[in-house]
Amino acid sequence: MSSLYTLDARTATAHFPGIGRYGVNLARAMAPQLGPDEHLVLLRDPTQPSPWDLTALAGERVGVVDVPHSPFSLPQQWALPRLLTRLRADLYHSPYYLMPYRVGLPTVLTVHDLIPLLFPRQSTWQARLLFRWALMLALRASHRVIAVSGSTASDLQRYFHTPSERVSVISEAPDPAFYPRPSAEVEAVRQKYGLPESFVLYVGSNKPHKNLPRLIEAWSRLTLHVSRFTSHVSRFTLVIAGVWDPRYPEPRLRAERLGLRNVRWLGPVPEADLPALYSAAALFVFPSLYEGFGLPVLEAMACGVPVVCSNTSSLPEVAGDAALLVDPTDAPSLAAAIAGLLEDESRREEMRERGLQQAARFSWDRTAAMTLEMYREVAG
Repeated sequence: MSSLYTLDARTATAHFPGIGRYGVNLARAMAPQLGPDEHLVLLRDPTQPSPWDLTALAGERVGVVDVPHSPFSLPQQWALPRLLTRLRADLYHSPYYLMPYRVGLPTVLTVHDLIPLLFPRQSTWQARLLFRWALMLALRASHRVIAVSGSTASDLQRYFHTPSERVSVISEAPDPAFYPRPSAEVEAVRQKYGLPESFVLYVGSNKPHKNLPRLIEAWSRLTLHVSRFTSHVSRFTLVIAGVWDPRYPEPRLRAERLGLRNVRWLGPVPEADLPALYSAAALFVFPSLYEGFGLPVLEAMACGVPVVCSNTSSLPEVAGDAALLVDPTDAPSLAAAIAGLLEDESRREEMRERGLQQAARFSWDRTAAMTLEMYREVAG
């Protein structure tokens, strides 16, 4: 008896870079693991621009079906169930909480984080209410839930009392494109962005939970204050790359007030440039207060860059003993951790090797195998 699984890839658009990458990498790794009588259908929104070509994943057991309704649209509530009935689907998997809530067949939901509830100041009360209500409906509609980390699983139990037997922790993984790049590629990216020879890198947004003002404070301690760090660390530049939300200007304002001249703001960097950007860095720092998974930490490790990151939420799970873990609310400790690695080349090499080994423990093949096993259990 054949089985048809549907993976909702309507989030594989420029609006959902993280969730889109999750769906695409999951589908790519799952395709060769499908059994002879198993098929996977990817649901695509053709009306939205996408960095990924889902049709490139189509093959003997993988199909792509267009659904011209975004996850934000009301018509998806009846259009998707009708389509799934026509397809004779055996299972529906949504990687996003905005989904049809009366699907009519076994359903799997992936939950990435609960940021609107944990950091309420980042959104309006209306947005928080919508998030709580929509996620509650999605959890009720789902037979099984994938949490991308143990931390996210704990948050689900804390805020929604989701039974532990319904939740499975299945980690994300770095994209296969993240590996130490050769010197020619590194130099090309260095020239493209006008980067100095020695720099410390952060990749992520400037949203408040990312904790950039405290990173700026720690950097000022290293480079402006008279200390044992100043002479050595002053040759390094702090490079901050990622989407910039104009609602949160505090990191730049603080750098200006402190008179920091050795901070570069790159803004968004194309996916294709990220592996070489990581590879060019002397150190990667990630002071986030909360991460559902914290993929940039693994991406940096996979590129052979030593890492300093927070000791909160999912980050200890992801980093293991391959990063220096610090209290993200303690700027002096963050500064000391960064300086300690910058001053000790042999320690950086040790952390580099540990990071490569830690990143290798996470793979999309493993994630796909565990997800596919769940499909088989849920579809019966």
